[in-house]
Amino acid sequence: MTAATTTAGTTTTDAGRWRPLYLLAAAQFIMVLDTSVMNVSISQLVEDFDTEVSTIQAVITLYALVMAAFMILGGKLGDLWGRRRAWSVGLAVYGLGSFLTAISWSVPALVLGWSVVEGLGAALVLPALAALVAGNYRGKDRAAAYAVIGAVAGAGVAVGPLLGGWVTSNLSWRYVFAGETVVVIGILVVRRWVSEGPAARRPQLDGVGAALSALGMALVVWGVLQSATWGLLEPRDSPVTPFGFSLTLFVVAAGFAVLWLFARWQARRVSRDEDPLLDMSLLDILPLRSGLTVLLAQQLVLMGIFFVIPLYLQVVQGFDAFATGLRLLPVSVTMLVGAGVGPVLGRTIGARTLCRAGLLILLAAALYLLTTIQPVIDGTNFAIGMAILGLGIGLLASQLGNVIQSTVGEEARGEVGGLQFTAQNLGASLGTAFIGSIVVGALATSAAKGVAADPAISAAVKDAVGVQLESGVEFMSVSAVEQALTAAAVPAAEAQALLEQYAAAQLVGLKTALLAVGAISLLSLVFTRNLPTRPMTSPTAVTDAEESPEEAAAA
Repeated sequence: MTAATTTAGTTTTDAGRWRPLYLLAAAQFIMVLDTSVMNVSISQLVEDFDTEVSTIQAVITLYALVMAAFMILGGKLGDLWGRRRAWSVGLAVYGLGSFLTAISWSVPALVLGWSVVEGLGAALVLPALAALVAGNYRGKDRAAAYAVIGAVAGAGVAVGPLLGGWVTSNLSWRYVFAGETVVVIGILVVRRWVSEGPAARRPQLDGVGAALSALGMALVVWGVLQSATWGLLEPRDSPVTPFGFSLTLFVVAAGFAVLWLFARWQARRVSRDEDPLLDMSLLDILPLRSGLTVLLAQQLVLMGIFFVIPLYLQVVQGFDAFATGLRLLPVSVTMLVGAGVGPVLGRTIGARTLCRAGLLILLAAALYLLTTIQPVIDGTNFAIGMAILGLGIGLLASQLGNVIQSTVGEEARGEVGGLQFTAQNLGASLGTAFIGSIVVGALATSAAKGVAADPAISAAVKDAVGVQLESGVEFMSVSAVEQALTAAAVPAAEAQALLEQYAAAQLVGLKTALLAVGAISLLSLVFTRNLPTRPMTSPTAVTDAEESPEEAAAA
């Protein structure tokens, strides 16, 4: 057995030096498992809590938003307490949230356990986790460790639908969260396998900055989420209509205004020699800024797809949770392939090229699904589309974590970890909110146009449907709509015409969402310009790979 030297300067076996990675990877896996389990269990959650799809969409969005809103603060607390302690405390909080979720008896209880408590725990765990990977490994080992963490994160997103689908269909989604509680306890028992790594300077806490950043992000995401109900610009069911516009525009604008105030507050603290919540100068590091932006876009695309596709499979096609998970299996396989191949290719190809390839593959997946998705699923075409999607996500995941963490020295690892997972979870929350809102908005618009133009539907029924659509529409199965029409005593011929229009509108909503996903993937290519062009084989590879202005212009 050969020996190796860890960052702490102690000697351990080759097998033993990977023990910290086992725990860190396990923590990463359960952190990302939840959302994919929830997405594939949407229909069961709606039934169990006697609620609507939009409510579960809001619960899923809130989980990611809580993480995004408190992730920078979580990274700062890791510097203050020590990263292993913050990681351990966060895991304990996360385990408590998992337990509360497993026994939740109502939507508010689900929100408390999953969206809030688990979200706060994750906000402590993830920045510390990113810094602990860097603190426990160096050089090629660090690149390999980040590739493993990226692959495990991808596997959690990909395996979640299959695992969660089987458990939900055969037992209950609650067992997944009970199992997470047990895994957390196991990790905490052997947490000393993970070394602290180099000590970071103890910072001052910026409570005002934490409040401003959380409020700003919350307003932006809430406004996007409500756009399906309130309307984007033209008011639909907006509680107030300032200057004749939907409230959405003003809520989102208020969020950006608060984030501007946050940036000004950070500058003020720096000018007074006080520790800011976020060192804004970090965003002047071009590879870091590009990495964060592409990561946000990747998560927006991924979580948008993973919200929309289960809706298509469960609500439109009528599949249960396990059948939904099976049809998402190609994503699991190719995501792992992409995450495994990425580091190998990265030895000779720069991160910029690989990330551009990943984004183009995502665009290809969206376009393929857009052109092949049908009212009745074509299993082969759907599997191909999912496989293409997984490959693109895997390639991106194999590069971005290492790019982001390798742009700074040891002293800024926790802060950059907070930025990394803020971008990741802000992207996830925006993906669920934005893409979900596009689906519902396009559904309502298409249904309204179809009903208005259908001669088989009387004027009285058109007026009644128009009023209903103006007050809000839910993405529900055709059979549920049929029951509602029967209860409303709509004549059979008109009810059939309405059902046909609704089914057509469902498909329009899904295709519009896929078109948006493709557009986001394409636009994200712009932000890859400052990613490293040379292979990343050391902690300073990003700095070494920075180009001269002439090289950048030539690219």
